[in-house]
Amino acid sequence: MQVLSAGDHKFILLELDPDLVGTIAKQAGFEFRLNDNPRALCLDLLAAGRQAPLLLFDAADPGNLGWFSRCQFYVDGRTGAVMQTPMSLANKRDRSGHAQLRSVRISISKELPSTFRLPGKQAITEQVFYSLLFNFLTALASTGVAVCGAGSVRPLAGRTESIGVRN
Repeated sequence: MQVLSAGDHKFILLELDPDLVGTIAKQAGFEFRLNDNPRALCLDLLAAGRQAPLLLFDAADPGNLGWFSRCQFYVDGRTGAVMQTPMSLANKRDRSGHAQLRSVRISISKELPSTFRLPGKQAITEQVFYSLLFNFLTALASTGVAVCGAGSVRPLAGRTESIGVRN
C-alpha cells in the first residue's frame, strides 16, 4: 500500500496481487477471468458447476425478507457500487441482453481517497481487502447480496419480477 499525493489530495494505492485475487475466486468456487488495469482490477466470475443462480436479490421485495435479514453486503442498483467497499458489481449479459444467472463482473478500485474507511472505521490494507473479497464472493454463493434500488444491476435470485404496482 502506498499513499499518493496530487496537489491537496491524498490517495491510497492498493497494490493487489492478481494471482492472489484469482486464488481467492477459486477458493470461493468461481471460474474467473482477470484484467489488471493501472487504476482497477476487473474480475469476470462464473459459477459453472452451480445449478441455482447467484444469490443477488432485490432488497425491496418483501418476499426476500429472509435473505435481507442475514446479508452482509448491499449493492447500489443504480451505480453497481458495493456499499462501503472499493468494489462495484455488474451483471453479465448473454447475446439476447438477458442477465446471466451464474455470472457477474466485479471491478476493484486500486485508488481510494485517504479518508476511505470500511464499516467500523477500519482502515483498508491489502490483507483486509483479500478477506473482504473472500467474504463477498462467499456471500454471492451462499448467504446473499442485496440489490438496493432499481437501475443497471438486476437481481438474479428470489422474486425478481414485480407483480402489480410497486410503491
